[in-house]
Amino acid sequence: MLIIELAVILFASKVAGDVSVRLGQPAVLGKLLVGIVLGPAVLGIITNTEILSELSQIGVILLMFIAGLETDLAQLKSTRKASSYVGVLGLIFPLLAGYGAGILMGLPQLQAIFLGLLLSATSISISVQALKEMNKLKSREGATILGAAVIDDILVIVSLAFLMSFAGSDVHMGEVILLKAGFFIIAIVAAWKVIPWIMKVLAPLRVTESVISAALIICFVYAFVADYAGVAAIIGAYIAGVGISLTNYKHEVFEKVETIGYSIFVPVFFTSIGVTVELIGIGDQWGLILLLSIIAIATKLIGPAIGAKLAGFGWRSSLGIGAGMVSRGEVALIIAAIGLETTLLSKELFAVVVVVILITTLVTPPMMKRFFMAR
Repeated sequence: MLIIELAVILFASKVAGDVSVRLGQPAVLGKLLVGIVLGPAVLGIITNTEILSELSQIGVILLMFIAGLETDLAQLKSTRKASSYVGVLGLIFPLLAGYGAGILMGLPQLQAIFLGLLLSATSISISVQALKEMNKLKSREGATILGAAVIDDILVIVSLAFLMSFAGSDVHMGEVILLKAGFFIIAIVAAWKVIPWIMKVLAPLRVTESVISAALIICFVYAFVADYAGVAAIIGAYIAGVGISLTNYKHEVFEKVETIGYSIFVPVFFTSIGVTVELIGIGDQWGLILLLSIIAIATKLIGPAIGAKLAGFGWRSSLGIGAGMVSRGEVALIIAAIGLETTLLSKELFAVVVVVILITTLVTPPMMKRFFMAR
C-alpha cells in the first residue's frame, strides 16, 4: 500500500540521513543506502512501482528547480569557460575508456561505443544535494559543475542520436540537433522574458498559494518540454528555476518549494535509487562490475579535474569538481534502458551497468566532501 510505503520511506530516509551525518558523511549517502536496504536487494519491504517512480521523478525535478532558484547567474556566466572544459573532457575520457573496455570484452564496434557514451553520462541531482549540504552550491565550483553538467548532457544526447542513426534506428541527426537547439533557445528566451510576465499574471489571483502554484506550473511545463525535446527533464526544471530567480518572487518560491520538496518528494527520489537495484542476474559478473566501476569513477574524476585545472582552479577544487561529475544517476539509467530496447546493450550487461551506476552514485557524496571540506 502506497501510504504506508511512503511513511516507511520518509522515516527511514530521515533516520539514515541523520546517522550518515553523525558518521561524518553527507546525509544523502545514508538516504541512498537505506533505499538498498528497503528494496528488493535486501529486505524487499519497498518495491519499485510505477507510482513510486513517478513520485521520484517529481522529487528530482523539484530538487533541480530549487538548484536553479539558488543559482547565481553572474557566477554561472563567469564560469562558462571552466564549464566547457569540464564538460568536454568529462565526455572524452569515459567515452574512450568505455569504448576500450567494450572492445576488450569482445563487444561489436557500435555496442562498445554505446558503452563509452553510457559511461560519459552525468547526473548532478546527487551532486546538487551534496553541494547544498556543504554550502557550496553558490560557489564558483558549484556553478562550474552545474554548467558542465548541462554541456555534458547536450553532448551525450547528440552523440547518442548520431550512434543510433548508424545502428539502424529511426533517428535523423538534423532533426535531433534542431529540436535540442530550439529547446534551449526558446527556454532561455522565455526564462528571461516570458516567465516574469507569467508570474505577474498568475501571482495576484485571489486564491491560496497562487505564487507557488504559478512557479510549479512553470517548472513542470519546462520539465515536460525538455523531456519531449530529448533533453533531460531535470535540465528544463533547472532553467525554470533560474528564470524565476530573476523575478521578485524568488525567495517566496524557494522557501515554499523547498518545504514541499524536502518533506516528501526529494526523500522518495533518493531512496528510490536504491530500491531500483536488484542483484538477480548478476551471477559471477562482480569482476566486470569492479572493472567498469573503476573506469567510470576514475575517468569522470580525472577528465573534468584536468579541465577545471586548465581553467585556473587549484588541484583540490579541480578534484572536487571532478567528483561532482562522477554520479551517473537517472540519466545513465535512461540511456541504459534505450540501449536495452535497441539491442545495443544485452540483458546481462544491462544488469551489470545498473549496479555500476549505483556505485558511482554512492561514491559521489563522500568523494565531494573529501575534496571540498578537507582542511
